Amino acid sequence: MPTMLEVTGLNHRYGKDAEAHVAVNELSFTVQAGELACIVGPSGCGKSTLLRCIAGLIAPTGGTVSLHGDRVTGVPDDLAVVFQDYSRSLFPWLSVARNVEFPLRWGKLSKSERRERARAALAEVGLAGTENKYPWQLSGGMQQRVSIARALARRPALLLMDEPFASVDAQTRFELEDLLRRVQREQGSTVLLVTHDIDESVYLGDRVLVLSKSPASIVADLPVGLPAERDQITTRESAEFVSLRGEVARLLHGGSPEAVKAASDAAEWDLAEQEAAAAEAKERAR
Repeated sequence: MPTMLEVTGLNHRYGKDAEAHVAVNELSFTVQAGELACIVGPSGCGKSTLLRCIAGLIAPTGGTVSLHGDRVTGVPDDLAVVFQDYSRSLFPWLSVARNVEFPLRWGKLSKSERRERARAALAEVGLAGTENKYPWQLSGGMQQRVSIARALARRPALLLMDEPFASVDAQTRFELEDLLRRVQREQGSTVLLVTHDIDESVYLGDRVLVLSKSPASIVADLPVGLPAERDQITTRESAEFVSLRGEVARLLHGGSPEAVKAASDAAEWDLAEQEAAAAEAKERAR
């Protein structure tokens, strides 16, 4: 597959004097077309800074970002971003449909074409019939679906997602994870998703890029050998999932046995709650 995204020697620092904070340090990686790649790293390591550099929202202090061979020097027309805080990314005074249509207004689409794009995107994320509602009339999970629909309506070459499911409950999170995998496979989209959740990175990704503590650098680039068809219960119980989750935990915690055991204990503590939420989500989907 052709390379969609290429990041080479990326650096970014805030400030210019000796007290400047280095957020990203010599990062290099690629993402292939049609791939769902996850970046996982500890809180505060520079994940969001990296994503903003890729999106062209800030200019890196060193290195380059290229999207399908073109160097990124501003926000590319064929790129979309889904942020973590859905409550701040949607306009409460616009209807759901008009929120989805909003970024299309600066393109060459007619009004009727914009409406059709919005309708189709909302249907793809399971929100058909909500076009005339307002964001504040929807649940948090539904609002994040609107954010995803808005991004999909642009039909971007690359979809960037900055911890998009961190602000919702566990059950809704599982539903949105499965939604993303389904839509990504159906559309053949290229997705780069940033998270600090180890399980989420393994469950969602075709690859997991593990970052170090700040300043962020690549610790490992791990292929995910799980089947394309995944299930929130059986996939998370599989030996392959557990093994890869443990490997990511070791890398994130520097290989310290104590830190790895603590991470493993925390994951096991959450497993019963995760399984219950996944089972309930699966039952609701029937």
